[in-house]
Amino acid sequence: MTKLELPADDGKRGIRWFSPTGCVEQREDTYHVFVGGTLVGTFDSSDATMRNVLAVTLSRDPDAHLGRMAKAFRMSSERLRQLRRKMEEGGLAALTVPAKNGRPAKVTPKIRAKLEAMFEQGLTIEQAHKKMRRLGKSTVGAVHTAWNAKKNAQQAQTPPAATQVTLPGVKRMAPPPPREVEPVIEEPVRGGSFVQHAGSWLMLGMLREQGLHAAATRACEERVQPEALRVAFDAVAVALTLGQSCVEGVRRVATPSSPVLLRARTCPSPRTVRAIMRELSDELGAVKLHVGMLARYLQDADRRASGVFYVDNHLRPYTGKRVVRRGWRMQDKRVRPGNTDYYVHDERGRPLFRIDVPSHDSLTQWLTPIARLLRRVVGPSDDVLLAFDRAGAFPDSMARLRDEEFGAVTYERRPFPLLPESAFTQTLRLEPDDVVRFAESRINLGAGRGRVRRIAVREADGRQVNLLAVSERPAERLIEVMRGRWRQENAFKHGVERWGINQLDRRGTEPYAPDTIVPNPARRRLDRDLRAAAIREGDARRMLALLSETDRRRARVERDLAEAMKTQRDFEALRASTPKRAPLRDTELAGKLVRHDGRVKMALDSIRIACANVESELASALAPHMSKPREAKKTLANLFAAPGRIRVGLRTIAVDLAPAAKPKERIAFGQLLKEVNRWNLTLPGDPKRRRLRFRSQIE
Repeated sequence: MTKLELPADDGKRGIRWFSPTGCVEQREDTYHVFVGGTLVGTFDSSDATMRNVLAVTLSRDPDAHLGRMAKAFRMSSERLRQLRRKMEEGGLAALTVPAKNGRPAKVTPKIRAKLEAMFEQGLTIEQAHKKMRRLGKSTVGAVHTAWNAKKNAQQAQTPPAATQVTLPGVKRMAPPPPREVEPVIEEPVRGGSFVQHAGSWLMLGMLREQGLHAAATRACEERVQPEALRVAFDAVAVALTLGQSCVEGVRRVATPSSPVLLRARTCPSPRTVRAIMRELSDELGAVKLHVGMLARYLQDADRRASGVFYVDNHLRPYTGKRVVRRGWRMQDKRVRPGNTDYYVHDERGRPLFRIDVPSHDSLTQWLTPIARLLRRVVGPSDDVLLAFDRAGAFPDSMARLRDEEFGAVTYERRPFPLLPESAFTQTLRLEPDDVVRFAESRINLGAGRGRVRRIAVREADGRQVNLLAVSERPAERLIEVMRGRWRQENAFKHGVERWGINQLDRRGTEPYAPDTIVPNPARRRLDRDLRAAAIREGDARRMLALLSETDRRRARVERDLAEAMKTQRDFEALRASTPKRAPLRDTELAGKLVRHDGRVKMALDSIRIACANVESELASALAPHMSKPREAKKTLANLFAAPGRIRVGLRTIAVDLAPAAKPKERIAFGQLLKEVNRWNLTLPGDPKRRRLRFRSQIE
């Protein structure tokens, strides 16, 4: 396999690439390090230790270009070579940069102890700053951040003590020892006369065929024993297949049949599975698994021939007690705390990969990075066409995609000119009863950005919808692509209800850096109060217009109007000095705002995406044999949960299933299983690679 070329650096946005999937982005004085679209670390100009650790750790990637790596991390190639040698000789401790000499620090040990005592008493940063006026607010916020991190670390290292209640005549018991993760012991494949959920072996065989277990083994890099990794992945996959939406669902798999089903001495507990997933996710393991599976999916001939990829964001609401950033959720028509995920689906609506964006960046910021990632995976010779909604239909993003030779098609944002009916001269029949007419022209993006294609479509009911396109494909094909975008919306709904894509998966959080630029809550409150004052002004003016000059209520309404006008002037004066965005340390969210660790969720979502793709493939094979093809996925769930009898031979494993089904569904299951048997599936972890042979007991 040829080594992928690195993309060109973007000087305007401060992006420097050091590997096909890794870059360093400079945002003012802070540098953000991304690998595969996931933020793996940040550092500023004064934090040489964190810079050195990130650079040396990421330089182990065989795809990393050391020269570009040194340039991205603002050091010479010789300095990077010296740091790598130090790491080999003395470990991470050798990369620590001692503090520079100079002016003594403002926060002495005595002042730090005094501030920490205030924080222990429950004082906020504002209250502590009022008591320590000689220190800046940002300095107090930095001490609070360090104190909070130290406190969390101590709580993580100290096991919680059991609550002790002393009663007369009752001997007080010692607290229980800390629980340890039980070992996962693999066992050979064996049969059984009645095995619950034996139909889930259909899913496990397909996952192995997709390469999920092999990709996990490569991404793990021997941090977890292969046997334990295989059992944990099988347990999660079976739980998800049975309708459970999170890791806790492995409890349902812990039946008397679990040793046969999972080929392990016992079913691993949720705690054990989470521990294995954490080990897998360390050292970019989750990112490597996610990107590795993307490469596997794009080897499919249909996906490569189509070259169409739907891109859209999906906000996962958060209802916990921690303070996280807020984003717009279209379903609720308001902002909600949570995390924005950017998903990419193929033309049939099958998910390919997900990018975690806790900062809720806009679609225009992620279109080009997503297109670059797809181009690096599919190869420069294949066409990549991104289809997205109006959120990405801005001149800058369209011009950027065109300049980098990516295809794009989206809806044009209003206002646009409405054409007369006679202008639509071409006809397209999408379905027997769905005929549209269209006309094609070109539109100027303005500001010297050039032109793109405009396709005006007139629907059967007379509505006009315009498409903007950067592609040489026929207009009929582009209209079909945008008509199929509803498949991605359906995939989001199905992913939430069937596979639990909104699950948090891990509650661990990490604080933001104090210099992170965030929306200013004070400015948001001012804008809200200003709108309320404007509404009061409008109500007062409306009442004055209705009241006569002699009405006694007129004086009171005039006072209300004057008060609303004065309030607006006061708010406008404050608004002028309150920025929309500010460093976190200068806001009331300092020491409170956190983000969730998304590495474990990325690993689990790799399993979810793989299961969803298997379900789609099996449903496509089952639908032609059903009287109601649209119910194929729902019917397939009964087959996955079916019990059965398992007989193990020298070359084959016979699985006789007894699914809950109607007579017509039994016939359809029989036809499906005959086709599946021709695929010669094998179980993951079976050293003899015996072929699975499925049969329905009630055919």
